[in-house]
Amino acid sequence: MKKVPWILLNSLAVLLVAGVAAGLLWSSDPSGPARPEGDSGARTADNGPGRIISLAPSITEVLFALGLGDRVVGVTRYCDFPPEALTVPRVGGYLDVNYEAALGREPDLVVLLREHEEARERFERFGIEVMAVDHSKVDGILGSIESIAQRCGIREEGIFLRRKLVERIDRIRGAIALSTPRPLAPSSSPSTRDPRPTVMVAVGRSLESGAAGEVFVSGRDGFYDDLIRLAGGVNAYADDTLKLPALSAEGISRLDPDVIIEMVPDVHDPSAGDRMAERWKSIPALEAAVEGRVHVLGGDYVVVPGPRFVLLLEDMARLIHPNLQWDRIIR
Repeated sequence: MKKVPWILLNSLAVLLVAGVAAGLLWSSDPSGPARPEGDSGARTADNGPGRIISLAPSITEVLFALGLGDRVVGVTRYCDFPPEALTVPRVGGYLDVNYEAALGREPDLVVLLREHEEARERFERFGIEVMAVDHSKVDGILGSIESIAQRCGIREEGIFLRRKLVERIDRIRGAIALSTPRPLAPSSSPSTRDPRPTVMVAVGRSLESGAAGEVFVSGRDGFYDDLIRLAGGVNAYADDTLKLPALSAEGISRLDPDVIIEMVPDVHDPSAGDRMAERWKSIPALEAAVEGRVHVLGGDYVVVPGPRFVLLLEDMARLIHPNLQWDRIIR
């Protein structure tokens, strides 16, 4: 396996890191303020920390989705959603926190990811309260929503937002379960395969030349592996030793996944997506490419493991199970 380019490694590190009404929120975007019906959103001084710093885009999205945007006083340079986050002062990056700028914001609480070990130690040394959350899996994201809401004195908002996300997950899983035969029992014939489609998620490419270059794919432990399973697929990469293994064209041919989904944030031009999908045809004997089962997903949310993961899950479910009537299932 070849060395991951520094630029890609930094972007992958960021990966592992909104005022709309409730009716619109749950028909399209889960990242607006979550509030139970009848809650006016009024806040009091004893509702927890009043000045919060976020050290990851996914955390910033959770804070704004919970209606805590007015308390956020510092974010990283990568935090650009919702648009209101762009007006919040920057306190450095995901891996290079500007501690002088952060302390200058006089935070009551810094919310960071569990992998931010150095930042956690330094802020605690400065006497700043720190809260670490885990966004490496879907359950962790859901758990952090409730934990952050609880810490900030808005427990009901956290319960409400989590419940709405789980409802959308269950709607997808239920529709797929009704349409997909159950996997065979262990005693069944070994020649009969799992009926679920095998799916490979590509999250980046090396900068080297070749038929497709080396492709970094989702391993069996993490965010995309969770989404593949919830969307009714099986991760084509069976080895569980690496989170983001790099595969050559030959390695991809050996996997021969039923569906390939490439995550390319901020690609909104359909023709650009089509050109990216076309590149996969240069890999010999890759049936997914020949038969049009390679898909490119753009939009910033495809690489941010925050509350908008449900939008990505819905996108993936449509691509993995194109024969279902998704317009009726996802409302």
